[in-house]
Amino acid sequence: MTAPRPRQDPLRDPRFFTDPYPTYDQLRARCPVQRIPTGSGGHHAYLITGHPEAREAFTDPRLSKDTARFFADRPSNRDLHPAISRTMLASDPPTHTRHRRVATPLFTTGRVRALRPYIARVVDNLTTAWQPGKEVDLVAELALPLPITMICELLGVPESDRAELAAWSHALFDATDTNIVDAASHRIGDYLTDLVDTARATPGEGPLHSLVRDCEEGELDRDETVSLAALLMVAGHETTTHFIGNAVLALLRHPEAFDRLRRDPDLIPGALDELLRYDSPVSVATFRHSTEDLSIGGTGIPAGFPVLIAPGAANRDPAQFPHPDRLDLDRDATGHLSFGHGIHRCPGAPLARAEAETALRTLVTRFPKTRLAIPAESLTWRRTRLTRGLATLPLILG
Repeated sequence: MTAPRPRQDPLRDPRFFTDPYPTYDQLRARCPVQRIPTGSGGHHAYLITGHPEAREAFTDPRLSKDTARFFADRPSNRDLHPAISRTMLASDPPTHTRHRRVATPLFTTGRVRALRPYIARVVDNLTTAWQPGKEVDLVAELALPLPITMICELLGVPESDRAELAAWSHALFDATDTNIVDAASHRIGDYLTDLVDTARATPGEGPLHSLVRDCEEGELDRDETVSLAALLMVAGHETTTHFIGNAVLALLRHPEAFDRLRRDPDLIPGALDELLRYDSPVSVATFRHSTEDLSIGGTGIPAGFPVLIAPGAANRDPAQFPHPDRLDLDRDATGHLSFGHGIHRCPGAPLARAEAETALRTLVTRFPKTRLAIPAESLTWRRTRLTRGLATLPLILG
């Protein structure tokens, strides 16, 4: 299968950051798997925008996530901290298997259930000063500090350091300046290295001590322990922040859906999949590359090329989800790919869902007449193609 190739990187168009879905629709209609230019250096990658093709790609072992292997013989001026560049997300089995074995038990249904009272207390504390008629920034005042607090609590990060870590993580996803990204990676990596070294050297029963023991039992060395902590820190809050912000915006732009949840908040857990599908916090999944020639969706992909899987596009594939641009709380959206699929599916999904559910329940029950403080068209989106999220979400509480 062949199709005309874009002449420029379609994922760097400023309009893409504001609303990626028209671009995704055009690309998918042309061909659900196609070669596109990336950046301005003459490099290319294969972009997957169809749902069945994305699902297949997520489980194809010929698409490696071992970034070190891909860039080993390629010159690069990047300087990411190893704790960021060599996480579980950038590895294949058996290394990935060892990391996953330690990470998954942190987010079991039982452990998340035990955390729910604490999540509720955090949300209550963050919203205690909220009053009808007041203007708030949902991102800065709830969607960001909630997951940051949860992950920092799991890692034993002192409260005084949490805002700075959040700022570094925010910079890590900056799409416009690689120097900012690299510098932020070193700040996070160095900080977590010191934190892990202190826990390893000092006996204790705190959450980080527990993680260190789990890593030792799982045969992860000191550097691998730091990389796992870094992954939990960065991936554990950035996407959840966007999940909450995108979901609230979608509901406010669909007042009938917001009102339905207000009348029956117990519908919120079942609505989360459709909200994730409708505006995925993960627009393009992290790096993969082909280790041999293969074919996906009838399109040949030669060995040695980056492959970009776009959950944001796959979730709007009309062949999988009829009328995909419609928010439909009655839709069976459990097949969405916002948390990925296969061995790299996000292990923290249960915690993210619990946090989003608690935040939405608080909003629809305590402030049922909340509205946007500015037109939706005036909202500012983060300029990154990996994640999709708002820089701010100003609301008038009601």
